[in-house]
Amino acid sequence: MKAAKISNERGRGAAHPMDAAAPMRARVAIRIDQVRDALGEVLQWSLPADAALSRWLRAHPKLGARDRAEVADAVFDALRHLRRYRHFAQSGVGAANRRLGLLALSSVLGGAALDDALAAPERQWLEHIRRVDLSSLPRAVRASLPDWLDAKLDDLPQADALVDALNRTAPLDVRVNPFKLERNALLAELRGGAGLHHDPQPTPYSPWGIRLQGRPPVNRWPAFLRGELEVQDEGSQILVALVAPRRGEMVIDYCAGAGGKTLLLGALMKSTGRLYAFDVSAARLARAKPRFARSGLSNIVPVVISAGADRRVKRLSGKAQRVLVDAPCSGLGTLRRNPDLKWRLYPGSLAQLLETQADILQQASRCVAPGGRLVYGTCSPLPEENEHQVERFLQANPDFTRLDAGPILADRCKGLTLSGPYLRLRPDQHGTDGFFGAVLERTR
Repeated sequence: MKAAKISNERGRGAAHPMDAAAPMRARVAIRIDQVRDALGEVLQWSLPADAALSRWLRAHPKLGARDRAEVADAVFDALRHLRRYRHFAQSGVGAANRRLGLLALSSVLGGAALDDALAAPERQWLEHIRRVDLSSLPRAVRASLPDWLDAKLDDLPQADALVDALNRTAPLDVRVNPFKLERNALLAELRGGAGLHHDPQPTPYSPWGIRLQGRPPVNRWPAFLRGELEVQDEGSQILVALVAPRRGEMVIDYCAGAGGKTLLLGALMKSTGRLYAFDVSAARLARAKPRFARSGLSNIVPVVISAGADRRVKRLSGKAQRVLVDAPCSGLGTLRRNPDLKWRLYPGSLAQLLETQADILQQASRCVAPGGRLVYGTCSPLPEENEHQVERFLQANPDFTRLDAGPILADRCKGLTLSGPYLRLRPDQHGTDGFFGAVLERTR
């Protein structure tokens, strides 16, 4: 009543200093500053973007879930469109990171959400940017690619469609732990509980995958804590299916990393046989151990190996029925999730990766038993990391032959049609991250 009285005393049409829009303007102004500061941390490139952003969020523990989500979405939008935003930010006023943040928040929240919180020059600048015809920009600027990467992707089939797909935000793929549960049972649980608002749907090709929308807190869900659910892109699941491990075999995941593929391999083996999880990073394997424990699997043996000749690897020479090499690669097939990669890579770093891939593939091949299979995979669409590496390996190792991936996947990945002998997955064609896989068999 007091507020109404004051308003009447000020006269009809007078603006109340505490009008309903004021809290919204204040919230948006704070959000702009938060995104500017978080971007400043991430764009130092001292850490991967997700790690840098996590560090910034830990330093601001009072932020709520909505605050964190909006800051994270804006930061990753800025990374995804960094070259285009920097092109636009050459005009405008204020600090460069603030201009980048304004463009990102305008994309994430919608331009009108910012207008009331901006001074006239910034508001007019944003209105001008919104009117720019993006098709008038060169693709490298429009799609925010370094020139060298734009040229490489241009050599691929349907390059424009691939580039556009890599610039979209990806959904979240999870999978059931088939050692503990069937997918339909997990789907029913998610649809009736934790995943209700994230539209859980079975993935098109993987028999274990579930696709979720948004940013659900999967690591707090009961199924995750029980080891029945893991986060893993459908493309990664299909690569594991290409290994086709059997019960009782000796299998090696040669570059196990955080253990996502190892876990699915172990589940498909029904926790029988022996599954070695090799990696040169003790820290990565240490992060995988809690996942191994939750899974209920007892056949996984984590082993830290050296980058060169390793005596433990030598002892397994010619003994493994299956060896998976998910090789260190450019990661360009994951740009939907890791847009900072395109700003961290350069032609020289790609050349170094190619040497590393060839060395690891050669080392891992020595572990394959006669009649056994070596599966080489990357999360990259570039031929020099994929087909060219396989062809080079086969020329140097005539005791290996290439098998067609299609028939191997036919039983498990229904509806997946491959053109040629290799597994090639693309976000524009399959809805997965970009993955490559090749199956090589050692002659008996």
